[in-house]
Amino acid sequence: MEQRVEKHLDTLIKRFPKLECCRGDIEKAYRLLEEAYEKDHKLLIAGNGGSAADSEHIAGELMKRFQTPRPCPQEFAEKLKEIDPIRGENLAKNLEQGLMAIPLVAHEALTTAYINDVDGMGVFAQQLYGFGRPGDVFLGISTSGNSKNVMSATVVARALGIKVIGLTGAEGGELARVADTAIRVPETETYMIQELHLPVYHCLCLMLEDRFFGNETGVSVSHR
Repeated sequence: MEQRVEKHLDTLIKRFPKLECCRGDIEKAYRLLEEAYEKDHKLLIAGNGGSAADSEHIAGELMKRFQTPRPCPQEFAEKLKEIDPIRGENLAKNLEQGLMAIPLVAHEALTTAYINDVDGMGVFAQQLYGFGRPGDVFLGISTSGNSKNVMSATVVARALGIKVIGLTGAEGGELARVADTAIRVPETETYMIQELHLPVYHCLCLMLEDRFFGNETGVSVSHR
């Protein structure tokens, strides 16, 4: 395990000792995400209620800076300024590189139309079918591990060749059984599970940011 990964995991466990039991699965989840981003793929995220809010929170941490500056590459900055010297100058200073992450809870017109016209339980599955490509990763967040709309999305993910990460409570449910890796935080009450989900996904975001934008690498993420 490289030093940057171990550093972030050590910090997480120091702050939340009960997550020691999840350490190996958090690293496995990170490796799936690292591989996807290395190959210019993306993360798709879904959950319900508080987990829907977590889905958007994760995308927010990945699509712009979390802790580390992510200036756009110099070549792209020059193109911006060439196209429009005034606006381009400002964009070149302010644009930040992102790691592509799509929360499947955020598209109200699409989701409400599908729920109304077709199938409420397939709302995440439909988006995954439209947005997903082989090599992407689907993160399903479910405190019980049995959310029906999340489980339907896992079927589509597996059919498309998309890796599945589950973020659940201690029992794991069906999601933990079908996921490529599942992070089962050691709580059973919904709000307590959610309280541990946040530091877990913050750790994943920190590790990814360090990998792709840390001082040691300075790797640019391509834009398709």
